[in-house]
Parts: sequence; C-alpha cells; structure tokens
Amino acid sequence: MNVHWQGVIPALTTPFDGSDRIDEGFLAQHARWVVEHGCTGLVPIGSLGESATLSNAEKRRVLEVCVAAVGDRVPVIPGIAALSTAEAVALAKDAKSIGCSGLMVVPPYVYSTDWREMKAHVRAVIAATDLPCMLYNNPVAYKTDFVPAQIVELARELPNLQAVKESSMDVRRVVAIRVLLGERIRVLCGVDDAIVEAIGAGAIGWIAGLVNAFPAESVALYRYTAEGRRDEAFALYRWFLPLLRMDTVPKFVQLIKVAQKRVGMGSERVRAPRLLLEGTELREANAILDEALATRPVIDVTAAKRQAAAA
Repeated sequence: MNVHWQGVIPALTTPFDGSDRIDEGFLAQHARWVVEHGCTGLVPIGSLGESATLSNAEKRRVLEVCVAAVGDRVPVIPGIAALSTAEAVALAKDAKSIGCSGLMVVPPYVYSTDWREMKAHVRAVIAATDLPCMLYNNPVAYKTDFVPAQIVELARELPNLQAVKESSMDVRRVVAIRVLLGERIRVLCGVDDAIVEAIGAGAIGWIAGLVNAFPAESVALYRYTAEGRRDEAFALYRWFLPLLRMDTVPKFVQLIKVAQKRVGMGSERVRAPRLLLEGTELREANAILDEALATRPVIDVTAAKRQAAAA
C-alpha cells in the first residue's frame, strides 16, 4: 500500500489487560475506530505506544494485530527504535514481512552522540528495506537533533526516505526543510499543540496523540486548518488546546490513556516504570477533561471520512 504522508495519523497507544499483557482485542478495535473517524494511517509501537517496555515478540505481535485489523484501508507505519542498530534493523525487516507499509525511524533509545554515529544508525535502518520511511526528529525526548542540513544529506543518499516527523517544537524547522528540499520530503507535525502553526508553515500531516481519544475533533482540526477555514480552526483549536497540551509533558502516555478511559475507548493501564496517575495530577487531568467534555463541539464525522477517502 502506498503511503501518502498526509492527514491525521495516530501514534497508537498500546493497551494492556489486567495481567499486563497486550489487549489484542481492544488494540484491533481501537485501530479500526480511529480509521473509521477519518485517520489516514497508524503508527504503532512509538513513544506513545510504550515501545521501550515491549519485548521484541510483543512489538511484532502489535504489528500483526494492526495490519490484520485495518487490512488495506490505511498504511501501518511502525516506530522502529531499539537499543542497538542490529535490533532496529531486524525489527524493520520484520515489519516489512508482517505487511507494514512504511517505517518511522527513531534514534536509539539511550545512546545519543554526534552526527556521524546517528547518521550511521538511521541510515542502516532506512536502507534495511525498500519500505518508504519517515525520520523522527524529537531532540527533546531522544537528545538527538536532526537539523535540516543533515536531513538533506540523508535524503540525497536514501531514495526511500520520504518524510520527517518534526517534533523539535520549532515550527521554523518546517519552513527550513521545505526551503532546502521542496516536495522531496514531506513534513509532518509531531507535537499536538503546534499543529495549526505547523500546517501554516507547510506541514501536510500530523502524527497525533490525543487523536487516540478524540479522533473526530483531530481530523476536523486538521481539515479546517488545511482548507484555510481560519475561524472554524481557531474555535476548535481554542477548545482543544488544554487537551493537546497533555501530549507535550513527561507523563503524556498516562494522560492520553486517562482521556481514552473518559471517552469510553480504552483503559488507563500503563506498563512500569510508568504508574497510574493519582492525587493532584489525576485531579488536574480530570478537571481539564470535565471542562472539555462539557463543552465538546459537535463534529461532522461524515465529512472527515470523505476527506480521508480522498487523500
């Protein structure tokens, strides 16, 4: 399946049951649910998917479940991250054999160093298959910053590098990449509370977090912004921002899973070392959700589905 690198693509959470096993039934249900609301792809086993806590076998099983759940409706684009280059390369090859359509290539989990070594790592992963790849730039989380000039270098050497998930929180990077590479590389926003600004700068996709709980609102916000419907976009963004900011703090996984629980689409279970929110943190999160749910706008889901089908 072709990957168009546009629209709203959820960074899927990984659901766990009461015995700390992957809840495969709900994972499939959740994957189908976001697609039914107009999402244009899936990114499982990323940071939000608690990939670092999953065994290699569990990662592969998540991919199998997602591919089976959505079939050829949308591409499955897993996050490829590991402690070692060899492990990441093996996961990339397995993702292709399972039927994934593309890859999101992430720096190593722990080791961050200079451009020579980081380039060697991501280059090996991108070159491991012929699948189209998206480079994930998140210097806040991974302490590795792929600056625009380095992305140009990779793009010139690797024809299957097609996109960048830009999460530096600096929307000027979107413009810088586009100036240097034009349409050669598609830029997708990876920070929920910068999506309107990023689209204004030229991003054409959104690897989103709160979409796990609010897919209709996420797709509508993307659509209004991309179509230049400024008043509608601003009104929805103003309502959505307190929720979207949950994606930008260290406990974003716990917060997004609490949001899923509140809308009846998931549980708050996380895998250690993460722990459930409690006390003031939980009260503050629920207060934000109380307000959002009490004032939740009515979204035309049919329009979102039409847009996704046309993408």
